[in-house]
Amino acid sequence: MALFQKKQQEERASAMVDPQADATKVRAPKKQRIGRVNAKDLTMFCRQFATMQAAGVGLVRCLAVLEQQAGSPSLKAVIREVQYSVESGETLTRSLSRFPRVFSNLFIGLVRAGEVGGVLEETLDRLATFLEDDLKLKRKVKAAMTYPVIVMILAIGIVIGLVTFIVPQFMQMFSDFEVDMPAITMMLIGISNFMTNITNIIIIAAVITALVIAFNRIKATKTGAFYIDKFTLKIPVFGPLIHMVALSRFSRTMATMLASGVPILQSLETVAGAIGNEVIAAGILDARNAIREGERMADPLARTGLFPPMVVQMITIGEETGSIDDMLSKVADFYEAEVDAQLDSLTAALEPLLIVFLGGIVGFIVIAMFMPIVSLIDGLSGTGDSSDF
Repeated sequence: MALFQKKQQEERASAMVDPQADATKVRAPKKQRIGRVNAKDLTMFCRQFATMQAAGVGLVRCLAVLEQQAGSPSLKAVIREVQYSVESGETLTRSLSRFPRVFSNLFIGLVRAGEVGGVLEETLDRLATFLEDDLKLKRKVKAAMTYPVIVMILAIGIVIGLVTFIVPQFMQMFSDFEVDMPAITMMLIGISNFMTNITNIIIIAAVITALVIAFNRIKATKTGAFYIDKFTLKIPVFGPLIHMVALSRFSRTMATMLASGVPILQSLETVAGAIGNEVIAAGILDARNAIREGERMADPLARTGLFPPMVVQMITIGEETGSIDDMLSKVADFYEAEVDAQLDSLTAALEPLLIVFLGGIVGFIVIAMFMPIVSLIDGLSGTGDSSDF
């Protein structure tokens, strides 16, 4: 009897443990491959997160609602994993750091500062504002470059169509009538023959593919990316624009991190990784080393030669008045306005240049085809007059 009662107690104990274990297994999200999350979805996630935190909604409840509202399957899976980690007792920072392809060092650093300081809702609000401004800047640059790219693609398509399909028809006609070809027409014939040769097309495609792969492999290395970015900054017109975008991002990111209570050394390290330009990132890290040795922020940044005097002076004033984050925000506003003006000027200048370029190519093809036609008409007219005589 005692043995039977002992067995019943063991069964009750196992029944009390097993359901809990089963529940844990059910709640654990299924492991799946997480793809990339675009900037728009991440910005919306952060803004909604900040709004619910400011309204006093609990962290786990916030994540549950955000998972339901997420439109991206990848982001939905990430939020589900983060929610499970938080429910298991991990901090939000550690849960987010498991997804470095989704959440940048900047994102994680600001969340960590918010958790440590007990002001997560304020930090998330600053982060959402930063992501919105950064997304707005990217959209402006993308919109300004869209028109020239579309025009160039159309120009290339038109030229390929004319040279590949139209020109050979005219050349066959000229060959049948044995018309003397001028030099410009012979040049066009050579281009047409080259582009209609399958072997040449395969060679061109192989060379382009090899160059793209080589470029991506070189850019994937730190040294290669450094020299590519260094060359990019020296390109006329586009180089200064890229430099201004990087300065705007540096100022905005630093202002956001310092306002959130992140230490200056950690802020500089995070900004160097988020700036998107290895040359400027190297200058920021050099300045960070100098600051660690006791220097102020403005002097080592000035020595890099990458930060204009206006930026250095604003940082100096911010250090003296204790409002460096406000000064950097004003610098970011200034450069964002400068980027807008430069993009408008660049777009206005590119439009006529592209029209002239496209008109020149089409004009060359038309002249090269019609010069033999004029010679053919003159020859036929001369033959007709001789027969009548």
